Amino acid sequence: MRVLIGFVLFICLSVTGNAQICNPPGQTPSSAFPVCGTTTFQQTTVPICSTHDLFVPGCSGSGNAVYRDKNPYWYKFTCYTSGTLGFVITPKDLGDDYDWQLYDITGHAPDDVFVINTLVVTGNWAGTYGITGARNSGVSYIQCASNPAANENSFSTMPLLQAGHEYLLLVSHFTDSQSGYALSFTGGTAVITDPSIPGMSKAEANCGGDMIRLRLKKNIKCSSIASNGSDFFITPSVANVVSGQSVTCNGGFDADSIVLQLDNFLPPGTYTLHAKNGTDGNTLLDYCDKPMPTTETVDFTVLPKVPTPLDSIAPVSCAPDKLHLIFRKPILCSSIASNGSDFTINGSYAVNVSGASGACSGTPSTTKEIVVTLSRALQQQGNFSIALKRGSDGNTLLDECGEESPVGSSVNFSVKDTVNADFTFSINYGCSDDVVNYFHPGANGVTSWSWALDDNITSNQQNPTATYSIFNTKNVFCVVSNGFCSDTSRQQIVLENFLKADFTVFEDNCPNESVPITNNSIGKITQLNWSFGDGTNDTRPNPRHVYTTPRGATVYMISLTVTDSFGCQKSISKKVKIYPSCILDVPNAFSPNNDGHNDFLYPLNAVKAEQLEFYVYNRWGQLMFKTNNWKQGWDGRFGGLPQPAGSYVWMLRYRDRDTQKQIFRKGTAILVR
Repeated sequence: MRVLIGFVLFICLSVTGNAQICNPPGQTPSSAFPVCGTTTFQQTTVPICSTHDLFVPGCSGSGNAVYRDKNPYWYKFTCYTSGTLGFVITPKDLGDDYDWQLYDITGHAPDDVFVINTLVVTGNWAGTYGITGARNSGVSYIQCASNPAANENSFSTMPLLQAGHEYLLLVSHFTDSQSGYALSFTGGTAVITDPSIPGMSKAEANCGGDMIRLRLKKNIKCSSIASNGSDFFITPSVANVVSGQSVTCNGGFDADSIVLQLDNFLPPGTYTLHAKNGTDGNTLLDYCDKPMPTTETVDFTVLPKVPTPLDSIAPVSCAPDKLHLIFRKPILCSSIASNGSDFTINGSYAVNVSGASGACSGTPSTTKEIVVTLSRALQQQGNFSIALKRGSDGNTLLDECGEESPVGSSVNFSVKDTVNADFTFSINYGCSDDVVNYFHPGANGVTSWSWALDDNITSNQQNPTATYSIFNTKNVFCVVSNGFCSDTSRQQIVLENFLKADFTVFEDNCPNESVPITNNSIGKITQLNWSFGDGTNDTRPNPRHVYTTPRGATVYMISLTVTDSFGCQKSISKKVKIYPSCILDVPNAFSPNNDGHNDFLYPLNAVKAEQLEFYVYNRWGQLMFKTNNWKQGWDGRFGGLPQPAGSYVWMLRYRDRDTQKQIFRKGTAILVR
């Protein structure tokens, strides 16, 4: 989708004034079409609508394009075998412009595509008309919005899908026409077609025995459900199935459960629900029209009308402040006292019930799980019992048949102490290695320890020891558990005996002048020892040493040894060169004959010349040589060829190290052959 700079206002007004909010099935992420990877999806019309701005990686925020879900259709699928995804969107009118974007919504709600930018996998928003999609010859990035005349590549490379991940594909129709398109998945190696066969997973009868709630093994097409229930029959044939419907089919395309209505009440007993071809000519069908076998069956039991006791409690977590109570039959939500007065709790120490609620659904509203809220979290070890009583509403709980659960019905549970992962440590400093001992008290029944001691050191001991050769700050984590509660603690351990000997000094220096030396050593240093290579020494932090005038340029070795408060030592040495003179000048002649004397033309003694530039020109002003290194001179050649003898002009620019003044000089030199 693209908006050119001259038409930004017009486009925005047209979207606001004419386009409708996207509502029809398939035009929102939550109502996406389920996809069969082996068939071509034909879309005959594309209703005009737009709801959200979209983030397009590498495109949003640059240029003048606005990206929206313009005239969209959404498609959902799961990857069953990892591989590449290839697909083609073919407009019925090849003069139409379609864009697309793929999202990985694993673990997310479908509408999160509008708020979480990292869900985008790839896409293509080129302004090119005609066919688009993903194939090997596509671009390796998301093609941003473009002018149609640019004829940008409307294909992107096939993305890699991961098995078990869920995906949404947006097809956005930039052209406001109604020609439609075909979507086919081809060329990739990923499998997005569920290989399993539709089947029945579980069936439950209501308390009256005239309704069956059926859970399916996989989602099936809503259009394959015979509304008269003729897809099923029951044995023994005490009653007939007279209707079948799913709540999720209201405005959706698929369902994983069906409610079957019977024409008679089933007496208590065990029954079998069978699949068969209905009056619509088929059993239930999945996305790819694979039918549920007519041999598919599932057993269910109709229970007698007896009170529903408190059945069980979901596993209790550490320091619980809520309990999840499970019932065999649905409980009427209207019978749950919201203040929790239907329950009482007794145990090792006092705690009260402060509220209760259920995850209610259906008509009438029922639930099989009630969440009981406690007045405080249970942080200490103890044994408890929660029991039913008549609450402030005058009853305990009523099941869907109206039967009251018996007073005193109870379940037992236990909790353990909370734990604390805080730890202590001691450090044994060394010159090459530091040894740190870690200690955890193991209180409140802690039975497991997991340490991350930095530097890729781990341990499962209660009191581990770590040896470090790199002295810096260590980020140490400890996770402890008593099998019921766990806790994590983090500390930064500072190894403060890092020691480094270092200094800076000019490589080239003048005689009879102080050589500036800057000490850059690090550590708890108590002593410094300098040796200057001329038989003299010093112990000051930043000494300034003077070398006498040598007969020729002479190299000296400056060495530094530092000692810290732990008695450890480090040393470093660097070379300095002392020149007989620091008078900068350029020779007036040179003879490049390789005799070792005056073979090069360059500034002499440019010890204190910073930011140096040296140029040599011939008599016609042609640049023969340039350098920023005063020790690199011109050898009288240009382009590898010897230049004729004669006069050459040189120019020199530099900044004086002492005065920081900019200096420019020029002159001539004779090349002698």
